[in-house]
Amino acid sequence: MSVLDLFRLDGKVAIVTGASSGLGVAFAQAFAEAGADVTLGARRVERLSDTAALVEGAGRRALSVGTDVADPEACQALVDATMAEFGRVDILINNAGVGTAVPATRETPEEFRKVVDVNLHGSYWMAQACGRVMQPGSSVVNISSILAITTGGLPQAAYSASKAAIMGLTRDLAQQWGARKGIRVNALAPGFFKSEMTDEYKPGYLETQIPRVVLGRTGDPAELAATAVWLTSAAGGYMTGQTIVVDGGLTVT
Repeated sequence: MSVLDLFRLDGKVAIVTGASSGLGVAFAQAFAEAGADVTLGARRVERLSDTAALVEGAGRRALSVGTDVADPEACQALVDATMAEFGRVDILINNAGVGTAVPATRETPEEFRKVVDVNLHGSYWMAQACGRVMQPGSSVVNISSILAITTGGLPQAAYSASKAAIMGLTRDLAQQWGARKGIRVNALAPGFFKSEMTDEYKPGYLETQIPRVVLGRTGDPAELAATAVWLTSAAGGYMTGQTIVVDGGLTVT
């Protein structure tokens, strides 16, 4: 097998949550281009048709399933639908996430819990459901954030806390499932990438952050998706329990 062949995902099946927009679309397209069939999960199921078209345009099969990852039963239903359609689950990209920018003295319990329910609990419920059916050689990638290890200068306690917790979750699942189940678990901690979440930032905010980025620009979603392909392919076969920071050098300044 050549070096480039190590990055191929032919015959694999990937689940991507939060696949209706932003980074989720980039993940789905990248995995299809690498050879995987893809199940697309999102609450806004009506918006998954565009993502499915990208997967099918790459010559792979797509399955769209309405999913609220904060609901454990919905996570199990997404995995069950994938098994019924494709007969296997090899890859999980835990991409679904939400954020708020509420000052800590004013954030309500409901606002805080909503973020944790989706970002942390949702990642766990999805990993749990996939871990029950994944075979040795499978891979989970959780999506953390640079806000788990630094601050963006915004009031994002719930988001930052949930993303930091994902790093701990990643380490523990890697330890539990490595030798016993042959499942690798890693995380990505993206910096500033164009997404639906960044569209909600106040005007001019991203421009104030770019001077912190060594490479002097925001990331291209395809660059993050390519890192996920590496982590889940044979090329990343000796990687587990790690959080890979993809931030253009922001956290080194």
